[in-house]
Amino acid sequence: MTQRTVQAIRHIGFEDLGSFAAPLKETGYDIEYIDVAERDLTTLDPLGADLLVVLGGPIGVYDHDAYPVVTDEIQLLRTRLAADRPTLGICLGAQLMAAAFGARVYPGPAREIGWSALDLSDAAVPNPVAVLRDVPVLHWHGDTFDLPEGGTLLASTPLCTNQAFSHGPNVLGLQFHPEVLGARFEHWLLGHANELATAGIDPVTLRRDARRHADDLEKAGATLLTGWLSRLTR
Repeated sequence: MTQRTVQAIRHIGFEDLGSFAAPLKETGYDIEYIDVAERDLTTLDPLGADLLVVLGGPIGVYDHDAYPVVTDEIQLLRTRLAADRPTLGICLGAQLMAAAFGARVYPGPAREIGWSALDLSDAAVPNPVAVLRDVPVLHWHGDTFDLPEGGTLLASTPLCTNQAFSHGPNVLGLQFHPEVLGARFEHWLLGHANELATAGIDPVTLRRDARRHADDLEKAGATLLTGWLSRLTR
């Protein structure tokens, strides 16, 4: 098997590739994490990795004055997306991709934090997230984005119209978290404790729901990723 490279841009330690790491390795990818708190993204070759994954984090696309790395990420993504290189964005990553395409990113009507299933688009064929039908996924965001020009809507929820989009076979943006590992979910609850308290969301309920749904999501998420990887054009 030919060794391929994936660079995963990480904003906060526990929001990593999670359940996506194993299928990536099984598909022949060598994983390199790019921690934005430690790496200067302007020195990164936007086209260097076979696959780029931009992970989630607790900042917003419009926080560029407070967190200049946002500007660096959008510029890197503009170059990569213009070249149609395989790119996956999760939560903040999907928002950054939308911004790089020129779409608006802004606060949603309310925070969407918790486990619930997606409403899948019937128009998208093939729909890489179709394997998540009736599978509760983890939502953890306050912002949303407009569908980028040329993008295909893949999934929605009642609170957030644009939950997933593709832009051809090589670009996938996921507002939700399909990669979360049940065994590491306590990191999320502890790491985002202040946000949960501010939003009035009960960590006990989130923990209970994770015990019910995380195993199914791990299996379905791995199937989603493997299927999407198999359709990439290089």
